[in-house]
Amino acid sequence: MSSLALDPHLVTAAAAESTTDSGLVGWVVNLMETLGAPGAGLAVALENLFPPLPSELFLPLAGFTASQGSMSLVAALIWTTIGSVVGGVALYAVGALLGRDRIRAIAKRLPLVNVADVDKTEAWFAKHGVKAVFFGRMIPIFRSLISIPAGVERMSMLTFLVFTALGSLIWNTALVMAGYLLGENWHLVEDYVGVLSNVVAVVVVVAVVWFVVSRVRRARRAKQTGAGQTGAGQTGAGQPGPGRPVPGQADPDQTVQFDRVSDADTVRLGRTRDRDRDRDRDRDRDRDNDTVRIQRRPRP
Repeated sequence: MSSLALDPHLVTAAAAESTTDSGLVGWVVNLMETLGAPGAGLAVALENLFPPLPSELFLPLAGFTASQGSMSLVAALIWTTIGSVVGGVALYAVGALLGRDRIRAIAKRLPLVNVADVDKTEAWFAKHGVKAVFFGRMIPIFRSLISIPAGVERMSMLTFLVFTALGSLIWNTALVMAGYLLGENWHLVEDYVGVLSNVVAVVVVVAVVWFVVSRVRRARRAKQTGAGQTGAGQTGAGQPGPGRPVPGQADPDQTVQFDRVSDADTVRLGRTRDRDRDRDRDRDRDRDNDTVRIQRRPRP
């Protein structure tokens, strides 16, 4: 395999244009210079595992190198796609090692996160996982991370490989061809892709902030609701609960009940007195009758 003869100013430009440590970028560029197209594929594989390595630098540079005739354009596309798939498989393995049980255990320990969130995410990925893997390979930041949930959910390896390769091929082709067509201005690709990366990063930050704020508010509302229910079921010091009499004051309901009892007793007492009076009257009458009979009895 013939080695690449890159102009030294390309290495300097790559280091200057990248926000990554220049020594690391210089090492990757030297790797591409030494190994050719396979070196570009290895750089892309490393970019999947170490996101600080910018694919928006390596891919356009590979395209520019191909435009100079030092590398085949087809070889650059094939090897960079192979590198993307290899990096994706490595992260898939990380997700598979974590597994669903460990992810759920981690979710239980995280503040503001619960197992129901994991269940919802799993349900969503089970329904849209193929599309997530395919389109995720074309979105900065998520290009690498999308392989982890695929591993956690144990997506079919064949399906994962096919859609990872397709998504990576589209992304790599766009950036390699941009570098190929721009020629010496290949480094402009990094500027435009960097804007896209910044937009995605802002969206992610906004989503995280919204998630945290909404969960904090939900927790506060739940706490207030729980406190209100507890207060409704218990009586505070000096504060009678609903339907309870104020200490030192007669209960109106009890007063009514006492009045009703007193009236009933009065009625019963009156009836008892009437019966006793009638009985006394009958006894007196019987005594008088007995006296009259005795008086009328003839004497011997």
